[in-house]
Amino acid sequence: MLVGCLWQNDHLVTVSLGGTISIFSASNLEKSPLQLSGHMKNITSLAVLKSDPKCILSSSYDGLIVKWVQGLGYSGKLQRKENSQIKCFAAAEEEIVTSGFDNKIWRISLHGDQCGDGDSVDIGSQPKDLSLALLSPELALVTTDSGVVMLRGTKVVSTINLGFAVTALVVAPDGSEAIVGGQDGKLHVFCIVGDTLKEEAVLEKHRGAITVIRYSPDFSMFASGDANREAIVWDRVSREVKLKNMLYHTARINCLAWSPNNSMVATGSLDTCVIIYEVDKPASSRMTIKGAHLGGVYALAFTDEHSVVSSGEDACVRVWKLTLQ
Repeated sequence: MLVGCLWQNDHLVTVSLGGTISIFSASNLEKSPLQLSGHMKNITSLAVLKSDPKCILSSSYDGLIVKWVQGLGYSGKLQRKENSQIKCFAAAEEEIVTSGFDNKIWRISLHGDQCGDGDSVDIGSQPKDLSLALLSPELALVTTDSGVVMLRGTKVVSTINLGFAVTALVVAPDGSEAIVGGQDGKLHVFCIVGDTLKEEAVLEKHRGAITVIRYSPDFSMFASGDANREAIVWDRVSREVKLKNMLYHTARINCLAWSPNNSMVATGSLDTCVIIYEVDKPASSRMTIKGAHLGGVYALAFTDEHSVVSSGEDACVRVWKLTLQ
């Protein structure tokens, strides 16, 4: 069903009820139209493929996954055979992993612009967060209300009750370590031994529930954000605070991302802003992108040292060019 149209010079433009824009050539109506589309719902996740950092994948609650190419824009929708809702989303080089609201984790092969067959596993409870060991993506950890489920491929190898309310987690790229955040604001550092977790340290600097944790690309640091609007950068080996006083948001931090050269951390918040911090400078020298997304920022990623991608409640994906002082 069409809801709008426009004739501009040689271009006939139509807009469908599903949000697809089709551009026809008035002088050659037999030519296939150029089609542009995007998300209609809140975009909750972004992923940038390491092999092609200009390729951006975004996902929304309604189950839609869209591929974008920096500099070109919309590249197409990734059609899945099982078009279930998406709550958590992660991508490796030739695979995407999703979870929805049906207790299932899906692993789907990715071939360019096409999704292949998918396999799923029911973990028995509602997934809250999902993280892959990017250098060994067979290993995945999924958080539930009270613990962690460890997956190898589509097999549940262990279900671990941690004894506290889990709110966020991240797995080290090589699968050797995991950090789990709790409702109480504590960060629990675990060594992954076989198919279980061995607690090594508990870090207590946050004053609100942990909302997001991410390792730096070189695995030397990690950053965490909380519901009390604070972010902290930590040294991974010493587990000491490396950058503090990152308190410039006015609402909960929803997401964060590292630059490829490990020098910057970007945070996104419910307050609609993105803030970029340089790790070797005081937090007060931050760069703020105000009003990045109406309704809040929910996902961030860097494509290079000078470009950060954001998405949010407004169903938009934006690329920002950074000019550092």
